[in-house]
Amino acid sequence: MRKWNTLKKNYEFKRVLNKGQYYYGKYIQFFIIKNNRKVNRMGIAIKSKIAGAVERNRIKRLIRENYRILIKDKILKGYDFVFIWNKYKNPKEADYYEIKKDFENIFKRTGILINEKDIKKINKNIPKNDFKNF
Repeated sequence: MRKWNTLKKNYEFKRVLNKGQYYYGKYIQFFIIKNNRKVNRMGIAIKSKIAGAVERNRIKRLIRENYRILIKDKILKGYDFVFIWNKYKNPKEADYYEIKKDFENIFKRTGILINEKDIKKINKNIPKNDFKNF
């Protein structure tokens, strides 16, 4: 199993929720704030009134998997994220693809996605070593 950089303490969640920027999708509410680290940290919150433990854990797995596949290597580093499940949506309705759509829409609006064009520009600016002399 992979080790995730997660928000674990209550004060870490409160900092992101109180001072962070807010974005929302159909199923997920998203809070983001810049941290002073070189890694991104993620937290997931689902109220216990929404669903039982099995459904809450299923939703957390879907969110983590979407983050891992879609976003993890395509965003700028140094942010804290909190994903909150929309209390008006039934967790049984959601599947991997619905959450994927939410992720794509939310992260496009945040402005922290690294485009392929930007990656190519960054790679062009890196000087190439001349290995002919060796």
